[in-house]
Amino acid sequence: MIQDSLPTAAQLASDAASQRWQPGLDAVAQSEIFAAGREGSGAGAALALALDAWRHRVREEGEEAEDRRAVVWVQTRAAVKRGGRPFRAGLPQEIRHRLIHVLAEKDEDALFALEEAVRCRDIAFVIGEIVGSPRALDFTASRRLTLAAEKYGVPLTLVRLDGTRDLSSARQRWAVQAAPSARPKWNRQAPGTPAWQAELFRARKHPPGLWRLSEDSGALVAERQIPLCVPEVEEGRAKSSNVAAPSPGSASSFGASVAILSPDGERVLG
Repeated sequence: MIQDSLPTAAQLASDAASQRWQPGLDAVAQSEIFAAGREGSGAGAALALALDAWRHRVREEGEEAEDRRAVVWVQTRAAVKRGGRPFRAGLPQEIRHRLIHVLAEKDEDALFALEEAVRCRDIAFVIGEIVGSPRALDFTASRRLTLAAEKYGVPLTLVRLDGTRDLSSARQRWAVQAAPSARPKWNRQAPGTPAWQAELFRARKHPPGLWRLSEDSGALVAERQIPLCVPEVEEGRAKSSNVAAPSPGSASSFGASVAILSPDGERVLG
């Protein structure tokens, strides 16, 4: 059973002030990951977070050293059209041959499969992918999933592709997008390891935060990102805002301007 009982207000304040999220923590009953359907960052981050929690979970007395339980991955057909199915040969060796893939025609079928999966203690963890914000996934359905995951001790990570941040009982809620990978050490032209920019915008036991997640030798690495203080002008005076500034290589939604200077420092274009 995943211990996730309701804390008091004093406990919430104390935990939020003392413990930030970091890799290596035990799993929560249900997590949600919001991501764009045009890229595979949602599924990749869900697998990385689920594997990290599974590898660091607290072992019960008398439990076998190797966890041989299966892993369930549930997708709707719409989710498969957005990002494809899990590629078994590309999965980590420890779960490659224990993956159970479920393809659901409708959102209601996917939610039923997710609930049945978390009710089975022979499952290590469950990942689900749903597109948008379907009516079937209301607060009642979300609460049913959370309670079942807590009771039977099977954590669930639900990927919401192109979904809205509506009401949910998920214990952790993330918004992720792909991030540039670090260049490989030996071959600069080779693909880098996967990386994500992840925002934890709701969590019961941790304050919100922004991280750059990546993998190093099979372990999840998190680098905390500090939002920059961007000056704003309001009624003739400067005002600071805790809004993350766009990176030098990205363009904001307000557009971008480029200035070309001559060797003497004079603007010649832009």
